Amino acid sequence: MPSEGRTRGGHGPLGDRSGSPGDPGIPRDPGAPADGDVPSDSSSSGAAGTGAGSGSAAGGPPRDGRRRLLSAAWPPRFSRAQLVVAVLLFALGLGLAIQVSSTNDQSRLRGARQEDLVRILDELDSRQQRLQEEKHQLEQSLAQLESSSNQAKEAQAQTRRKEEELGVLAGTVRATGPGITLTIRDPGGHVKADMLLDTLQELRAAGAEAIQIDNVRVVADTYFTDPASGGVQIDGRSVSQPYVFTVIGNPQDLQPALNIPGGVVRTLEKEQATATIQEQRKLTVDALIQPKPPEYARPAQP
Repeated sequence: MPSEGRTRGGHGPLGDRSGSPGDPGIPRDPGAPADGDVPSDSSSSGAAGTGAGSGSAAGGPPRDGRRRLLSAAWPPRFSRAQLVVAVLLFALGLGLAIQVSSTNDQSRLRGARQEDLVRILDELDSRQQRLQEEKHQLEQSLAQLESSSNQAKEAQAQTRRKEEELGVLAGTVRATGPGITLTIRDPGGHVKADMLLDTLQELRAAGAEAIQIDNVRVVADTYFTDPASGGVQIDGRSVSQPYVFTVIGNPQDLQPALNIPGGVVRTLEKEQATATIQEQRKLTVDALIQPKPPEYARPAQP
């Protein structure tokens, strides 16, 4: 007769869990290690830290792992190959940006009107011609300096000629030469300061060297305003109709620039104003301005 308190297999008393986990009579703990396995210290520490939320059973990486990851990521360490790849990627991005910008410029030109394209081409041609002429003049000046027996005297003569040219541009000396006169009549009073400014810009782009509007000399800092009393003011001085532009330059360049489709003449006609252009073999621009003395700049000693 079997003794009380033993299981059917006769391995020990009920409730005694000291037997082998593999025995069929004793229920196995799901969290217990398998036969022959010895729990490591890290497993014990991970189990002990479960309540703190840092163990692997909680689904998050250990704190030691995060510290090792941060120490490996910062400060960054780059190899030579990585630096080369970064430079190549930067150059590729810069090239793409430049190409996109040029493509946008070309798309704007494709959407422009025919008269605008003609005007742009005329301005580019005239600007190229002026640059070629200036280059030729500079080459001649250099050749004269190199071939002159008295280079100091030749240099002084060229300096005086350059001073006169700059005086014409600055409006401090009179100018004489061929050009055109442009007369704008506006009976309805629709011509405003911005239209006169557009006319001036067209003339400058066509190669005008000296310009006078009525009795006002036009220079680099000339400005146009629409006063509240009506009319137009140039550099703070009122000008009356008709507006007369006296322009010194090549007439073959100035007149076509004003008459191109969509140019100054067509714009004025839309405002019910008339523009009359006359070529002149000799014109005189005699309106002068008084240059303001510099407030801070002083001549440098050689």
